[in-house]
Amino acid sequence: MTAQETLAKIASEVSTCTNCDLHKTRTLSVPGEGPANAEIMLIGEGPGANEDMQGRPFIGAAGKFLVELLAQAGLQRTDVWICNVVKCRPPANRDPMPEELAACNLFLERQIERINPKIIITLGRFSMYKFMPGVKITQVHGQMRRINNRFVIAMFHPAAALHQAALKPAILADFAKLPQLLDTARKELNTNKTQPAMPEKQAQPETSHDAETSAEQMEPPKQMKLF
Repeated sequence: MTAQETLAKIASEVSTCTNCDLHKTRTLSVPGEGPANAEIMLIGEGPGANEDMQGRPFIGAAGKFLVELLAQAGLQRTDVWICNVVKCRPPANRDPMPEELAACNLFLERQIERINPKIIITLGRFSMYKFMPGVKITQVHGQMRRINNRFVIAMFHPAAALHQAALKPAILADFAKLPQLLDTARKELNTNKTQPAMPEKQAQPETSHDAETSAEQMEPPKQMKLF
């Protein structure tokens, strides 16, 4: 089975998944999209209202900004794989629950294994905690870390800049470094695909987080309203 066929099979399974309660309120599942051989994989938090209606990730206001960020790095949306840690919209864009993250992680791990990207960019805290548990996004955003046989970069969710303009320069600067970081990853991993990564341990968010929309104050995380 080719990589594209495998990803299509996963998408089909996601569309009929009943492993958590999110299936009860979804319109459409949002498995993700992009080329099966993408070097870069972007993982957000959860679908919003527009995504729920169309079954595609990042097509709202935050998605438009994401396209601008990718363009700044010399990339197009069609160059990267885009998905979320949960494949169905949490009601009212609330934070994903631990059992929802666990249920969707089964699909996400298979997608990561089949695509085998050189770089994973986490957008927001919930995707970051999967790879970097216990850290603060305000301290590690824009930094590239090697985890198993690939690199992971934690970044603010694009919606953060739509809610707090002060974060926009940091987000722009982080994405501007992507071409250089990708070159570094290619050199270290060689230009050929390596063996599929060992599944990363699913880390659950702590009960108290840094608020992504504030670099100075601690407050409970809030799900971004514009995806």
